[in-house]
Amino acid sequence: MTEEDGAFALRPARADDAAAVAAIWRDGWRDGHLGHVPEELVAIRTAESFGVRAAQRVAETTVAEVDGAVAGFIVVHGDEVEQVYVGAAHRGSGVAGALLAEAARQVGANGHARAWLAVAAGNARARRFYAREGWTDEGAFDYPAHTSGGPVPVPCHRFARQV
Repeated sequence: MTEEDGAFALRPARADDAAAVAAIWRDGWRDGHLGHVPEELVAIRTAESFGVRAAQRVAETTVAEVDGAVAGFIVVHGDEVEQVYVGAAHRGSGVAGALLAEAARQVGANGHARAWLAVAAGNARARRFYAREGWTDEGAFDYPAHTSGGPVPVPCHRFARQV
């Protein structure tokens, strides 16, 4: 796998990756979600909250590494590709496609025939990306975003594919 002039590698996340994962997650989440999710959710998705969540999810996280630094990551839980984020400097480089293919592989390894993910309804860039990668838009639904105060319904589209 290559990223233009340099190579990238996929590997399981380590505890010391949590800060880099949190920064990519926070920035990517804001890029794709602000203006498309309830303000209640925006208010609790602070920089600190991404740090806590990234540290808690290390065991389910796979990172893409470029030149020794985390460039993006996925979180897979059962048959759901729960998180897919790539740092802005690495978008369009092939890292996202490689991470998404790895996520589908992991879903299959978890014993599922189909993978799915949720995309904020207003995040047109992400919806186009998943469609280009062979995922099918199965329509609108409210995704229950987990928070300490209980789930917050977020208008999303469900994308799925055979693995």
